[in-house]
Amino acid sequence: MQSVVSSVIEAPADAHDYLSRLNPEQRAAAAHGPADGPLLVIAGAGSGKTNVLAHRVAHLVAEGADPGAILLLTFSRRAADEMSRRVERIVRQVAARRPQLAGAKLAWAGTFHSIGARLLRDYAPRIGLNPAFTIHDREDSADLLNLVRHELGLADTGKRFPRKHTCLAIYSAAVNTLAPLPDVLAQRYSWCTEFEDDLKRLFRAYVEAKQAQHVLDYDDLLLYWAHLAAEPALAAELGARFSHVLVDEYQDTNALQASIVKALKPDGTGVTVVGDDAQSIYAFRGATVRNILDFPGQFTPPARIVTLEQNYRSTQPILAAANGVIARAREGYAKSLWSGRESAARPQLVSVRDEADQAAFIVETVLERREAGIALKQQAVLFRASHHSATLEVELVRRNIPFVKFGGLKFLEAAHVKDALAVLRWIENPRDRVAGFRTLQLMPGIGPKTAAQVLDQVAAVEDVAMALGEARIPPAAAHAWQDFRALVDSLHGRDLPWPAEFEAVGRWYAPHLERLYEDAEMRQSDIVQLQQIARTYPSRQRFLTELTLDPPDATSDEAGAPLRDEDYLILSTIHSAKGQEWAAVTLLNAVDGCIPSDLATGTPHEIEEERRLLYVAMTRAKDHLQIVVPQRFYVTQQRGYGDRHVYAGRTRFIPPGMAELFETRVWPEVEPQSAASPPPPEVVELLSKMKQMWG
Repeated sequence: MQSVVSSVIEAPADAHDYLSRLNPEQRAAAAHGPADGPLLVIAGAGSGKTNVLAHRVAHLVAEGADPGAILLLTFSRRAADEMSRRVERIVRQVAARRPQLAGAKLAWAGTFHSIGARLLRDYAPRIGLNPAFTIHDREDSADLLNLVRHELGLADTGKRFPRKHTCLAIYSAAVNTLAPLPDVLAQRYSWCTEFEDDLKRLFRAYVEAKQAQHVLDYDDLLLYWAHLAAEPALAAELGARFSHVLVDEYQDTNALQASIVKALKPDGTGVTVVGDDAQSIYAFRGATVRNILDFPGQFTPPARIVTLEQNYRSTQPILAAANGVIARAREGYAKSLWSGRESAARPQLVSVRDEADQAAFIVETVLERREAGIALKQQAVLFRASHHSATLEVELVRRNIPFVKFGGLKFLEAAHVKDALAVLRWIENPRDRVAGFRTLQLMPGIGPKTAAQVLDQVAAVEDVAMALGEARIPPAAAHAWQDFRALVDSLHGRDLPWPAEFEAVGRWYAPHLERLYEDAEMRQSDIVQLQQIARTYPSRQRFLTELTLDPPDATSDEAGAPLRDEDYLILSTIHSAKGQEWAAVTLLNAVDGCIPSDLATGTPHEIEEERRLLYVAMTRAKDHLQIVVPQRFYVTQQRGYGDRHVYAGRTRFIPPGMAELFETRVWPEVEPQSAASPPPPEVVELLSKMKQMWG
């Protein structure tokens, strides 16, 4: 490590002056030479990894790499766009002295799924795909799987056969982890093991249905890419296409994604991965911390490791507490985050009596900080599971404190948005039965039976105009049918340029929206938003592909009311908070059973991921961190016990030996009692427990 840092520091001052603002470790990572082999950057929380990765890409371009041959893989379109902007900004600085670099842009920056979609369209004919394939989102995939499930009679077995979302989750887990189906069932869905043979039959039929309808789901974008890279000739062609492969958030990759990276560059030449094993928290999506832990040893010689430990976000006392939590992990890369931001304020461990007091304490603290100049938007309340905030939400509403909760309904999951997109997607690919069923049944008088007959005709003659003209439509649908045929003829004939095509769909859909939904006016605003989004894409195909892979977060009916306020508090699950930061962070329910979740303590691996969740929550805070520990929870309708209070213990991840890293508080503070009126015995007992727990 020291030799890497020293060699960069000793470089002539004017050679790489665009790297001068980086600290020594950051500069070592950015200036790593391609000839030095693969590179692993362990980027601690708040250590400026985005800045480092952008400088690394810019440095490669400045050193002569073709920007069109650099593949940058991220986990969100926003991250890819931000990285591209930073790279272009840095390259412009260099271009002041090297005109040949002017105008350099990254052609291949995006998410794994979006890059996979682009490559599959390029190589589709060579791997047996129709280049005009459309992409199903998760809900559409579940709907298609459900159609197949019913066709096979699996919904009528007389047994509790898994429903569509469970079936899709099992299928997705097997694909992304590259694990045999029996192992997936045993480890995650033990109650489904008796259906193993039926599930195999279902998944085979699901794959056949997708192939017949020229549709791919999210998992196919990675699976087909992996198969593409597994063919020696195509793998060599792909590898030659990209001189450098860089991956952000490598700890979040699954087995399939890691196999793609390895197939592109088997010897590691030109490969850079950036991540933090201590922030690997997405096992439920198939991600595995083993990818980043095992990365160096996959190459000969092993990949070089550069560790970034200087944190630019949090105060030193907050980092000391976070370091104390993660230092007790069973394995991982050794690092100790440090900051130049000193503070006398330690993070607080706050003991409260119950969930009601927890909510009252948070509201009081949030308002106090607001009066002290910290806006509500700069404050966040985090929790392990979405339902943990229920009591707090009631109190916030009662106190008229606006808030936005992350992790709710997604934009593309809203029914009216799915309606409009289904019309466009079916016109793009008439074989897509899920989109076709949804589209046809928007019209009055057309039900599942009529829709199925029309779709069968379309599949048989492969001439949409002819099939629609010959379809037997109920009289109640006659008028709507004429308008629909005119729309289809216009869009199939490409009479309108893009994005006027979508505007035509919006006009056709407007009366159906008003008929189908009571709150049509609010929903119409989302259709208008979709039209605005459509204008940012060059074609119908690009719009459908990229919107499906990286949709907007919220719908108007979810986020509209709170966002009308000038300020609002942030509520978020820890999983949704990753990558974010706030001036003040409060963590709810820091007790065993909540974190770690009592549903995630079956194996040592699960417990270690729960520890990392706490670490991620703590490192979101810049200036203030409070961890709240309720002493008891009120449990209702518990079999054998009825309604009762259950006492809880502080999370095992903050043992008594760590107490010196925190300021401990008991809330509410009890007023002194006179000798004539001592506190009730149960209060004395509870307060005694609350004080003893700090060890």
